[in-house]
This record gives sequence, structure tokens and C-alpha cells, in this order.
Amino acid sequence: MTAELDPVIHPTHRLKICAMLAVATTVEMAVLKDTLGLSASALSKQVAALVDAGYVAQDRSKLDSRRIWLTLTKDGKRAYHRHVSALQDIVADSLRHL
Repeated sequence: MTAELDPVIHPTHRLKICAMLAVATTVEMAVLKDTLGLSASALSKQVAALVDAGYVAQDRSKLDSRRIWLTLTKDGKRAYHRHVSALQDIVADSLRHL
């Protein structure tokens, strides 16, 4: 696996969304909204970019279609881990030059 920064994941809110999904597996959008302090429209825009890239899957509640659950896809997990590895490489490289 080659470590490389992913331009889709790199924006802060998208990185935080992926980090939460990597740990919790499935998270309701309302939880992300509250945790990140984003408006519904701002969160939807960030999630849409991740969905369009194939990194996040959405699942609407069958009982209440307003409730949406998010999960990292296999591609999303790989991209997130590559991105984190690239960030770690950048930090490690900068520390070697101190």
C-alpha cells in the first residue's frame, strides 16, 4: 500500500467523518452533525463528496427516512488508511529533519 494524500479525504471535515466511521463502523448523520458542529447542509455537502468518490455508503432507516446511517466502503477504508499513513510519513519526515 502506497501512502498518498487523498484530495477527497483531505479537507478537515471529510477527514473527521472518515475517522469516526473507521472507528465506529456505522454512524448516523445526526451524530456526525452534532459532533462536528456542522449545519445539515454543510454536512450533506461533505458526505456527498465522499459518497460520489465511492468512499461512503448511505442507508436510510426503513422506519424514518430522515435518519441516514453512513458506513465506510472497502475503497473508503483503503483510501482513509493510505491518507493517514501519508500524514504520518509527513510528520515522521519533518521530525527527522529537526
